[in-house]
Amino acid sequence: AVEGTSVEVGVRPVLAFWLTFLLLLPDSSFADDMMRVLLMQDAQRVEVSAERGVTVQMPNGDTRVFAGSVVARPSAGGLTLNGERAPAESVTIRSRGGDLTVTNGGTGTGELKPLSVGGSLKILVRGNGLLLVNDVDLEEYIKGVVPAEMSPGWHPEALKAQAVVARTYALYQRMLNKSREYDLVATVQDQVYQGRQGVDHRVQEAVESTRGIAVAHQNAPIYAAFSSTAAGPTEDAVNVWSKDLPYLKGVDCPFDVNAPRYQWRAVLKVQDLENTFRRQGVDVGAIASLTPFAYSKAGRVTKLRILHSRGELILRGEDFRRLIGYSVILSTQFDVESMGWEIALSGRGSGHAVGLCQWGAKEMAEHGYPYTTILAYYFPGTELRRTSSLSR
Repeated sequence: AVEGTSVEVGVRPVLAFWLTFLLLLPDSSFADDMMRVLLMQDAQRVEVSAERGVTVQMPNGDTRVFAGSVVARPSAGGLTLNGERAPAESVTIRSRGGDLTVTNGGTGTGELKPLSVGGSLKILVRGNGLLLVNDVDLEEYIKGVVPAEMSPGWHPEALKAQAVVARTYALYQRMLNKSREYDLVATVQDQVYQGRQGVDHRVQEAVESTRGIAVAHQNAPIYAAFSSTAAGPTEDAVNVWSKDLPYLKGVDCPFDVNAPRYQWRAVLKVQDLENTFRRQGVDVGAIASLTPFAYSKAGRVTKLRILHSRGELILRGEDFRRLIGYSVILSTQFDVESMGWEIALSGRGSGHAVGLCQWGAKEMAEHGYPYTTILAYYFPGTELRRTSSLSR
């Protein structure tokens, strides 16, 4: 058990060592496993370059070589490459040497800063814009996720836990989205992917030492949810996403008290709150009160009651976070301190608190627990399996 609690934290480190040893026996069966990662959508301009130029392949197999960068734009019924019409609605771009660097020049849905990636890039015309998908090896994709989701300076066992969770989440999404043109999105909508940015020897070691390992339940990858700071028990998935999954049940988490967002405070102007609701299609009048009235067993707000001049509005706690902004309302574990022209909220934790608590994993790793034990604790009833043995 972890010091200061009566909670049993799975197998002992010595047993976990041998489990890890057996899991890490060489396995190359998934060496060519690929992920399709959505980098951009609705883009009006996509620029791709590589150190030695790029090749652009059409759906019919024809290829063109560009010594410098290639700029793709949508046009009526297709796309243009460096201003010339291409006889296709999709192209695949590969590097002639080195990584691919991609940007959209600040156009389309959001700005994509220059991003270096491995694998290939597929550009597709969809509607009036372009869809950009990175086809990349699974393990290279994980290397692009780990430093975006967790500090590379954290304990190696925490980084390994993050690598396995990111790999498992990716496999789960790929299993669900076979009919879609991409498996996951490179943002917080799924998990943040930044290509080669931030990949150092610590990240390389965490990914390579867990290569091909995923968290499984009933021979399939699990929905491997994770968030920053639970600040109390983790949450049942059913209370957040209406997913009643046996391995996403709340567990005690007394390990993250040193997290910077263990406690937080937010002050909202009532007028701004009303305007935010209306912009997103929520019909409210002048707000008179905002009161939490239903809680999960872990103490998080599941329902809010908002009285306004046109009646009553009942909101799910997670919908309130989504509407106001996840960076403003850090979690649904909050109280209303006061209300007048402004509403003051005091809260604890950051994120949805389902599954792995990242700051909890950090603390457990620093107390000597290996990633195998950390994952067994936060995902009860699961096991670590080779990806090659899982249902796809």
